[in-house]
Amino acid sequence: MTTICAGLFRQFIASTILFAGMLQASRATELLPPKGPVILTVTGMIGRANDKDGSAKFDLELLDQLPQTTFQTRTIWTEGDPEFTGVSLSVLLEALEAHGKILRMTALNEYAVDVPIAEAVDEGPILASRMNGNPITVRQKGPLWLIYPYDTNPEYKSEVTYSQSVWQLKSIDVRD
Repeated sequence: MTTICAGLFRQFIASTILFAGMLQASRATELLPPKGPVILTVTGMIGRANDKDGSAKFDLELLDQLPQTTFQTRTIWTEGDPEFTGVSLSVLLEALEAHGKILRMTALNEYAVDVPIAEAVDEGPILASRMNGNPITVRQKGPLWLIYPYDTNPEYKSEVTYSQSVWQLKSIDVRD
């Protein structure tokens, strides 16, 4: 009887430790709430959220905690070869466990365009928050601007891609 009790006790302790580890791991992957002004809200078909309404809200600090991508590219809206820095669209969607087919991108002025989620590829568009190392202001088409590396792929130099290059981006709705 003592052996059975000792075995059950060890099993209970092991299960408790395993559960505590799983709980800690789930907390490590929680999306923290923003502390500053929200500059991006992601809604729709996402697996991770930080708001009770099921959306993911980001301030600049939260976006900066995600891996950043930097590239230089000419645009039809800027002079020279500005350097853009921001989180890759693919990294953001992966972090949110997005699983739709269409991204409805909406700007501060309510301009909206549907972007196929297939556009979110490595070495594809980024949500630029900095241009030439400085935060992009609303006056400069910020605080977020969906920028493609136009110089790296001739397909990016098209009216369709230019129309998808939303500046003053405020929200993304992941749809099927």
